[in-house]
Amino acid sequence: MRHRVSGKKLGRDDSHRKALLKNMVVSLVEHGSVTTTLVKAKYVKPFFEKLVTRARVKDQLTVRELRKRLGNEATVRKLMNDIAPKFAKRPGGYTRIVKLANRGGDNSQMARLEIIQVKEVKVKKEEKSAE
Repeated sequence: MRHRVSGKKLGRDDSHRKALLKNMVVSLVEHGSVTTTLVKAKYVKPFFEKLVTRARVKDQLTVRELRKRLGNEATVRKLMNDIAPKFAKRPGGYTRIVKLANRGGDNSQMARLEIIQVKEVKVKKEEKSAE
């Protein structure tokens, strides 16, 4: 029985799971979406959302923590400068999981994990007429 057992193993040992998580997040930041199995997408989503929430605060401690977790300087910069500011006023839910057709080889459920596109509302300045 699985009493009080938390977390998914994904058929991997600890270091392989950490590497998978890191690589998936780096690919998600670089490309905006990742096609993977449904179980892996559900595994990566909370980790990525916590990183985005953390990246909204711009200080040296955050930069160090993101470097430690991602290990890729370009990804950390893109996450802090491009992705996190878009979600400054959003309380959560930065990604979505879209279910796709099953994979042909082993019939496993596939899904696309993607970063939500935030619509920017531009306020027009009222032009004052000199007339």
